[in-house]
Amino acid sequence: MSVTLQSSDKQDFSVSMEVARQSKFVKNIIDTRKDAESPIVLEEVTGDVLAKIIEYCEHHKNGPLVNDDEHEVEPQRSDNILPWDKQFMEVDQDMLFKIMLASKNMDIKPLLDLGCKTVANMIRGKSAEEIRTMFDITDEFTDEEKEQSLKENEWAEAHKQD
Repeated sequence: MSVTLQSSDKQDFSVSMEVARQSKFVKNIIDTRKDAESPIVLEEVTGDVLAKIIEYCEHHKNGPLVNDDEHEVEPQRSDNILPWDKQFMEVDQDMLFKIMLASKNMDIKPLLDLGCKTVANMIRGKSAEEIRTMFDITDEFTDEEKEQSLKENEWAEAHKQD
């Protein structure tokens, strides 16, 4: 049995129930809707992003569903990404953040976690200035405000050096 997911730009994707149910959002719609034939419209997900999400869900459809917070017993680590998942996330920044936002909206926790791990690995070991450059973040503080912040947080810097 399959279900049709429709993106915000009106692209239809026919997917198996196993794939569709990896999204808690979609699963809840499937479980409660009366018209099983009409497409499930994902108003905040474009077709290109939905295609990537379906690719991820298709790959993981036979794996364990780790979409429940209560099953999470170990702290999250960013250095344990499976090779397929790592290659899957080798996309430009715009697509990476669109996948993360869509996985949050669709409630696909494993994919959101993967996106967060990917970003964590991108910024690991980088200075604040390098991170601002990487993500095109403008520095809104004046030199005086930066100096004031450093003075107010001297204790943190002293603790780092211990």
